[in-house]
Amino acid sequence: MKMKKLISWNVNGLRACMTKGFADYFNEADADVFCLQETKLQEGQIDFAPEGYHAFWNYAEKKGYSGTALFCKEEPLSVKYGIGVEEHDREGRVIAAEFADYYVVTCYTPNSQNELKRLDYRMDWEDAFLKYLKELEQTKPVILCGDLNVAHTEIDLKNPKTNRKNAGFTDEERAKMTALLGSGFTDTYRYFYPDTTGVYSWWSYRFKAREKNAGWRIDYFITSKALDDRLAGASIHTEVFGSDHCPVELDIE
Repeated sequence: MKMKKLISWNVNGLRACMTKGFADYFNEADADVFCLQETKLQEGQIDFAPEGYHAFWNYAEKKGYSGTALFCKEEPLSVKYGIGVEEHDREGRVIAAEFADYYVVTCYTPNSQNELKRLDYRMDWEDAFLKYLKELEQTKPVILCGDLNVAHTEIDLKNPKTNRKNAGFTDEERAKMTALLGSGFTDTYRYFYPDTTGVYSWWSYRFKAREKNAGWRIDYFITSKALDDRLAGASIHTEVFGSDHCPVELDIE
């Protein structure tokens, strides 16, 4: 079986990322599937149509906000936008591409925000999104990737104690990730590196956080357990700049 390489990256504004070498990295990576989150675009605001790829975009109604994209070499059998719940589908957060053996879902999970003002909304989203994934799984296994806006365990961020009640590391958000994994999914990075510490995918732009590696691992490839024996590798490309997140990768047979 041919190995497939999948990459996911929260670009924190694709137009800004373009000025920081995005296209070069995209070409160099040569991924079979390349997923983006937080594109912050409307249709027609960028001219990026890489040769040899089918491109799919999901835009937020609100300008310069959220948004996802998916590029793949092989044409998908079908593509779905959103999760089919109107209140959750206004922000362009999900694209699902169906291939012969699995679905690839790119997701930009809502942030609970300062003072957790969106935590209740986030909890509703989590339940609806898990239901959506389980529905897809009735047809075929799922590869979920993206910025899921949660550090799952204490080894997934530099400063767990001081962040315990902050967005992305609340007990509530972490419990939803535990429930997702408990419902038959694998955190692929932890599958290969169960105890690795100090490897993160996001750093605040403040306080020289990236320089000090005071980061969080909030970008994931999460796969249906049925794919466990096909997982060939997972990596976090901390050497790649251009956003406050770095790309994450999954290799699958």
